[in-house]
Amino acid sequence: MTTHGTLVTVNHASPVPPYEQLRSQLADLISVGRLVQGAKLPSVRQLASDLGLANNTVVRAYRELESAGLVSTRRGSGTRVVALPSGAEVKTRLAEHASAFASSVRQLGATDEEALAAVRHALASRELP
Repeated sequence: MTTHGTLVTVNHASPVPPYEQLRSQLADLISVGRLVQGAKLPSVRQLASDLGLANNTVVRAYRELESAGLVSTRRGSGTRVVALPSGAEVKTRLAEHASAFASSVRQLGATDEEALAAVRHALASRELP
């Protein structure tokens, strides 16, 4: 699914629940400014259809984003981005992602060097905004 020219995907084989994959990707897009204040997100039905998800999955992701203060949903007018997170919020999110990644690294039995190499590779292969 493309939202404002940015690809959002859900890996149905991932152990991460689909609503969390969606929430995380949208939060990241907001935090880096790819989705700006006032940007309208796709309707629940449209996004669910595009990604092959149940409507309730998208509703849960949008509610989580709303609870975090990143979006606002109004019946009849949709869901819009309300704010770009502060530097402190970005650092908090990075720490959360890093902690989850570190747990995965330990579960896989990978070394710190292998983990850092994987992060460097991922960063180098990502398209810049």
